Amino acid sequence: MSEPRTPAQIEADIISRREQLAVVLDEIGVRMHPKTMMGDAKARVASTVDRTAGRAFVAVNRSVSDVRAQFVAEDGSPRLERVIPAALVVVGVVALLSVSARRKRR
Repeated sequence: MSEPRTPAQIEADIISRREQLAVVLDEIGVRMHPKTMMGDAKARVASTVDRTAGRAFVAVNRSVSDVRAQFVAEDGSPRLERVIPAALVVVGVVALLSVSARRKRR
């Protein structure tokens, strides 16, 4: 069996354990401090918002590119066979909204 420990060894072990415990408690205190917790929460929210905004940007950019491809040829010239009908639809919608707004005023 192992030799019995001396009182000095036991005391040194206790001191060492106390120091380790103090370090752990300090670490827990820092992690559980309200400012630290708020900072961590803010960082997580900011990260989530950044990811979401990035995904939204990519989706919008893709949609704009798809719409642009419908109305502009590869050489950069407008596709009149698609632009003119779309313009007529927009003019019609604006006219309907204008007439509707005038009726509501009366």
